[in-house]
Amino acid sequence: MRRGKRPLKFDMEPHWFMAMALTLPYGTTTLAFDGALSPDILAVREPLPVIDPQRFRERLDRFFATERLNLGQPVVVVADQTRLCGYPQYLPVLLDALAAAGARMARLRVHIAYGTHMPQDEVQCRQAYGTAYTGPPAWVHHNCADRTAFVDLGTTRRGTPVRLHRDIAAATSIITFGAISHHYFAGFGGGRKLIFPGLGEKTAIHANHGLFLDRAGRCLSAGCQPGRLAGNPLAEDLAAYETFRPADLAIHGILDSHGQVCDLRVGRGADHFLSACTQHAQGCTVSGGPYDLVLAGCGGFPKDINLIQSHKAIHHAAAFVRDGGRLIVLAHCGGGVGSDTFLPWFALGSWEAAFDRLSANYVGNGGTALAMMAKTRRIRIGLVTTLAPHVVTTIGCDPLCVEKARTEVLAHRGSLAVIPNASRIVPEESATP
Repeated sequence: MRRGKRPLKFDMEPHWFMAMALTLPYGTTTLAFDGALSPDILAVREPLPVIDPQRFRERLDRFFATERLNLGQPVVVVADQTRLCGYPQYLPVLLDALAAAGARMARLRVHIAYGTHMPQDEVQCRQAYGTAYTGPPAWVHHNCADRTAFVDLGTTRRGTPVRLHRDIAAATSIITFGAISHHYFAGFGGGRKLIFPGLGEKTAIHANHGLFLDRAGRCLSAGCQPGRLAGNPLAEDLAAYETFRPADLAIHGILDSHGQVCDLRVGRGADHFLSACTQHAQGCTVSGGPYDLVLAGCGGFPKDINLIQSHKAIHHAAAFVRDGGRLIVLAHCGGGVGSDTFLPWFALGSWEAAFDRLSANYVGNGGTALAMMAKTRRIRIGLVTTLAPHVVTTIGCDPLCVEKARTEVLAHRGSLAVIPNASRIVPEESATP
């Protein structure tokens, strides 16, 4: 696999290449593809593993020794199963370090930052968080629709209501723990997004996400791009929201393409977050294309757990496809669509109708729906997925079985790229803060 910034090309005879299978992740398994042409392989540069439980504990102990947090009533915030960060291995280390620093487990709460995502069941939680989930401490499943759970602190300059969960507002210290990732309209995920929108109130989340729309230009905001923070109205609004109640300790995970934790950065503040984003981006930037055909995997579970999560990889991969070109994505989607508010936007009949409705009242996953419509107007997208065919056609894509996808790739004679993990790959021009 490629390690530099340029895509790797295989210069070989077609019959030799046909004997070599390309293996791409799909859910919890893999799918193999052969090709008659040598593709460009667009792959991440894997970060070096520099962390283990002992080193993590040492970093935490140094932080608590110098920062002297008030641990009388602390709150730990973790991501849900769509954004795992080695929790079974490293969350017990954090809890032990908190206890050693003076925190009482009976007074500590761990909040799962669902945002507007569907809550997990007990089995899913035990898989995501390991033995730490059995408690103590107490675990709180965030409910963005419970308006009584929040306190109002004002609004941001762009008009987003600042509503904090009462536990967060009352906490003597807030510790966030999650992986940094690229986000297709917020620039980067993880970090400050764990508190908001992760623990946000629903209408406030919609107000922030509504900044994805350029209402005056009747288009999606040009600044809302993966890897872009400066000049991104939505990301800048998140930064303003953070000033009302920033985390006292932020643990930023740097993962490899297999979801393994390679680094855990311990610190606080905006510069700490920006540094982690820069570190993540260094391994995920690729130049190449545009291509006639791109074959992409989402990265497997949990990146393709449902359609909403798979869309991020679809969005990244589409950036490497020429206008009118073809994108084939492997998106298992064992969890279905992932939202009840996504498909209804496609029933409005057109991008323009959806944009007008969303501009008047931003709700649900409307921005994601518009972004999907924009891609299917520009390129042709086929999905290998467990989603029902009518769901795939509703969103403007072609349902493909594995064999049909293999046949299409084998018969292709134009430029071709393969992206094993499109959830992590972004074009070079939009990849750094």
